[in-house]
Amino acid sequence: MSGGSFCMERLSFCLLLSAWSWGWAPGGAAKPKGQSYPHMNSIRIDGDITLGGLFPVHGRGAEGKACGELKKEKGIHRLEAMLFALDRINNDPDLLPNITLGARILDTCSRDTHALEQSLTFVQALIEKDSTEVRCLSGGPPIITKPERVVGVIGASGSSVSIMVANILRLFKIPQISYASTAPDLSDNSRYDFFSRVVPSDTYQAQAMVDIVKALKWNYVSTLASEGSYGESGVEAFIQKSREDGGVCVAQSVKIPREPKPGEFDKVIRRLLETSHARAVIIFANEDDIRRVLEAAKRANQTGHFIWMGSDSWGSKISPVLHLEEVAEGSVTILPKRVSVRGFDRYFSSRTLDNNRRNIWFAEFWEDNFHCKLSRHALKKGSSIKKCTNRERIGQDSSYEQEGKVQFVIDAVYAMGHALHNMHKTLCPGKVGLCPRMDPVDGVELLKYIRNVNFSGIAGTPVTFNENGDAPGRYDIYQYQIRNSTPEYKVIGQWADHLHLQVENMLWPGGGSQLPSSICSLPCKPGERKKMVKGIPCCWHCERCDGYQYQLDEFHCKRCHFTERPNENHTSCTPIPIIKLEWSSPWAVVPVIIAILGIVATLFVVVTFVRYNDTPIVKASGRELSYVLLTGIFLCYATTFLMIAEPDLSTCSLRRIFLGLGMSISYAALLTKTNRIYRIFEQGKKSVSAPRFISPASQLVITFSLISLQLVGVCIWFIVDPSHSVIDYEDQRTTNPHFARGILKCDISDLSLICLLGYSMLLMVTCTVYAIKTRGVPETFNEAKPIGFTMYTTCIVWLAFIPIFFGTSQSAEKMYIQTTTLTISVSLSASVSLGMLYMPKVYIILFHPEQNVPKRKRSLKAVVTAATMSNKFSQKGGFRPNGEAKSELCENLETQ
Repeated sequence: MSGGSFCMERLSFCLLLSAWSWGWAPGGAAKPKGQSYPHMNSIRIDGDITLGGLFPVHGRGAEGKACGELKKEKGIHRLEAMLFALDRINNDPDLLPNITLGARILDTCSRDTHALEQSLTFVQALIEKDSTEVRCLSGGPPIITKPERVVGVIGASGSSVSIMVANILRLFKIPQISYASTAPDLSDNSRYDFFSRVVPSDTYQAQAMVDIVKALKWNYVSTLASEGSYGESGVEAFIQKSREDGGVCVAQSVKIPREPKPGEFDKVIRRLLETSHARAVIIFANEDDIRRVLEAAKRANQTGHFIWMGSDSWGSKISPVLHLEEVAEGSVTILPKRVSVRGFDRYFSSRTLDNNRRNIWFAEFWEDNFHCKLSRHALKKGSSIKKCTNRERIGQDSSYEQEGKVQFVIDAVYAMGHALHNMHKTLCPGKVGLCPRMDPVDGVELLKYIRNVNFSGIAGTPVTFNENGDAPGRYDIYQYQIRNSTPEYKVIGQWADHLHLQVENMLWPGGGSQLPSSICSLPCKPGERKKMVKGIPCCWHCERCDGYQYQLDEFHCKRCHFTERPNENHTSCTPIPIIKLEWSSPWAVVPVIIAILGIVATLFVVVTFVRYNDTPIVKASGRELSYVLLTGIFLCYATTFLMIAEPDLSTCSLRRIFLGLGMSISYAALLTKTNRIYRIFEQGKKSVSAPRFISPASQLVITFSLISLQLVGVCIWFIVDPSHSVIDYEDQRTTNPHFARGILKCDISDLSLICLLGYSMLLMVTCTVYAIKTRGVPETFNEAKPIGFTMYTTCIVWLAFIPIFFGTSQSAEKMYIQTTTLTISVSLSASVSLGMLYMPKVYIILFHPEQNVPKRKRSLKAVVTAATMSNKFSQKGGFRPNGEAKSELCENLETQ
């Protein structure tokens, strides 16, 4: 590429490169091969082929400074790993024989802009410079040292740095192999076509982290990223994978600014606490930001609240967690699968100030590592820092643990070496040293050989690249644990396309093995449905399937069938229990006792009347109607057993017939009696002749005619609506389905019951009217007064029945109350008639037989006249006859 065409394409780069080439180019004569010396804050090692190297030897500077503190592991260990690999390759007779690899190693200071400036060094040799017009003061041509040509670059570490550098290197077709950059953006072969890496893309890492989150049964996490390509693209890849797999939601994504202001990390912790249920925090950040986040969490007194899941930038490093062990306890980190390189440990432990002068930053490392000063002038009075003796030894006088990316640095250098070796075999067959076809090395051609390498790395794992320059994804999963007050990173699993996680070996904050939760919403209990929060598929509200609903599935409730109710936890439906009035129930025992006593009393009266059938008292009471009335009373008592018996076809049919029949018989007989008395005395006021239809036969005909109307109505009811039993689920369908019951009953509604008893009530009211009309009859005549009292009492009983029966229609005990009320009311009506009409007669028959004797006979006409005259006298002066007319009237009426 010519300088002119390059300037036309990238004018800004041209100006910058020209400045480097003419103003900042290194001076001095060439040095002997193999020697190294400081050069513009870089390491330069001569060789036949020069490789570039980019390492974060120092951290990011503060307050406008480009570089900050020294990074012992991430910087020095990785840099020394490249030097170690170069030594091995140069000493290997089978790899690049007779060809020496040199290096130009630069410090990126963990900043992409600084790395960009430094990396311009790699392209100086590719800029064509016209020096024809340049003359020295003596008039002679200048002596310009031609910069070494870098054929490939190892690095960088941070993804944002690699992206910045890759944009320049691709313009000059210089292949680049990174040992630590994992941003998914770098897999874009159209933009970063000269970029390769021996570590897997964060796409694999993101998938592994999603798999870990799901294995730990977390579904609600936050993400935290350092501003830049590595952090932002890593989080983006995690979010993308979580959406593709489903089941994991991101509560919020927090970004750490590239230049954080004071208090920025405290603000980060406050933001994370806004979604406190998201205890798991996925971190794609550099180790400096990680450490400051942990410090902020400690200041906020949130030790043990957050469960950190760190990417490979955290890995198994000590520096982010030093003196923050309790805050970091339980953290899960991920690191590309690696093995500690023992040869490097021996190499690095043997480094001293005397044998490692090629590393210009090693003296600074020595002071930092052993907490001493090399210069006596740097020592301050009263300071605890001692002077370095150069007898200190790494690993003996200081702690040492191999940095996690050392293996990948060595593999990256070897990948470049194998590519050059294969290229040399193809382009320079049988040649010793470089041939013209490899001088200079064509970057496009070298890239092809890099992408096709396949060898066993320093740790024994295969090193290959796919079409995008990515290495296969293989990870070790670590957890930072504290056992017996000793913190350590413990391997708890691996990931290579599939996750293998040893959850039982994990320890969480406080040393417990109980898996912490990081979920938006707790699982819904049985019988609860999920009501999803809009836009957040992992968050929901649990709503109880209330009432008669049961849980159909995870998201829906459904109403049970009318004959069913939900079980206790509303997960299914069960048949509603069927109830009926049991014989053992107190609601049944009382009516049954009353009915039994009533039946016994009724039978006793009947037996007494039959035994003394021809005595005057029995005759005076009207034997035929008395037996009809007693039959009705008996049926009223017997109805109680039909009402309590289990409803079925026969029981329900008998209820329809006898519930109203007993009362109809009773009140029909009483109505006939009161009507006869009324007609007799009304007729007596007009004439002395007897009214018609007062004979016993006539009275029976009238009575049975009235009864037949009841039977006709029941028959019509049977024809229109045949009797059957039903299960009423509505009557006791309570708000709480636990108390819901189905009632087994006969198909007699409240309206039907009113109609059934309505005729009997009509007879009762009519009878009461006649009783009122005959209230003026002297008490010495017939049964007008007892019948009147009977009807008054019966009306009171039924007036009390109505509000009790219908007022309890909404009660949970409706069936029991209404059945008991009805049966007792019927029994009381019968008892009133039995007690007031027949018990006095039985008493006289049994205990006062002297009063049960016949009186002298008179004609009916005379009796009626005497009774009428007696009524008139009693109204005027309160005169009461001697009582003889009563029995005479009854006896005469009996014989008619």
